[in-house]
Amino acid sequence: MDLAYLHPLYEHPGPWASVYVDTSRHAEDTAHALHLTAAAMARELAGQGADDATCRAVESAIEDLRHSPDRYGRALFARAGEVVLDPVLAQEPPGASTAHWAPLPRTAPLLELAGENPVCVVAYVNRRGADFELRSAVERRPTGAVAGRQWPVHRTSTVDWSERHFQLKVENTWEHNAAEIADALTVCQEETGADLLVLVGDLRERREVHERLPQRIKDLVAETEHGTGSRLLDDDVEQVRADHVRRRAEAELERFLGARTPDEAGRAGAVESLPELVEAAREHRIAELLVRPGGPDLHRDVWIGEDPDQLATRRTELKILGEQNSWAARADDALMRAAVTTDATALALTEPGDEVLPGGMGALLRWK
Repeated sequence: MDLAYLHPLYEHPGPWASVYVDTSRHAEDTAHALHLTAAAMARELAGQGADDATCRAVESAIEDLRHSPDRYGRALFARAGEVVLDPVLAQEPPGASTAHWAPLPRTAPLLELAGENPVCVVAYVNRRGADFELRSAVERRPTGAVAGRQWPVHRTSTVDWSERHFQLKVENTWEHNAAEIADALTVCQEETGADLLVLVGDLRERREVHERLPQRIKDLVAETEHGTGSRLLDDDVEQVRADHVRRRAEAELERFLGARTPDEAGRAGAVESLPELVEAAREHRIAELLVRPGGPDLHRDVWIGEDPDQLATRRTELKILGEQNSWAARADDALMRAAVTTDATALALTEPGDEVLPGGMGALLRWK
């Protein structure tokens, strides 16, 4: 997961209000339910010591969700009377609405709830051209089209010799249009940065386009015969996206497990104990943070200073490092701050059992 969108949360000091709103239960009284949730979250924050302006800002933001109900929910991060960031929860609902008031924004749940959000370009292919649609967990919009040769595109049933030349022209038209669609789809993928391409249409048309795509993006392609407006097409696209997320998580976990073995110089490329993670964060060596939700180390306290690389497992360590002001913070949120501000990535691993990442966190390292 690219964490760059979280940068605004670390450009201002805390404390922060972090609220996760569950909007997955849609009903006729959704607006009233959001009104009750808004009031409850404001009370919860006030009870934890949040200032009145921030409580009011959060309450108003939750009330406004009735105009754009999200499929799963929304996270709200606020301070000093202002909601600074409100990402959509695109992967999972939070299960219940929660509110936290703490020195750092409570961002770690985003790895599971917002998570990987692979972008698809769905190409609706026919013999005359194609329409392209961009899809993610939170949007669906047209993103281009290509019109090939419009004539001739249909075969005849006659065997008359004079029609054979016509049928060759039909074959040439199909091939020409397939090449144009493949070229346009390649450009569309490059411009949108799409993670996946889904080809929709008749089998022959899909295959002819697929074969003409550059080798470098063929591995991104999936095909489906279900057409526009079909619920089965929506299911197919969601399955393609889910399979992509699963494969990426499996690959990163395998990479992490292999990197734990020290090289000839005695350096391991991965760490998983909390003291090692804190040290790596101080030295800006975290390349990718891996989190297993529910792990016991996630909610352990560490000590943080004003700067993201000022963290330690004991308060006295920060004083030794020259930091006079320090606060207790959750380990996962402190490590998320360090990851965001050093342009690292992060990933939630929801499948492994307790034997993998027993503390709940690990990191692939970069070396100076």
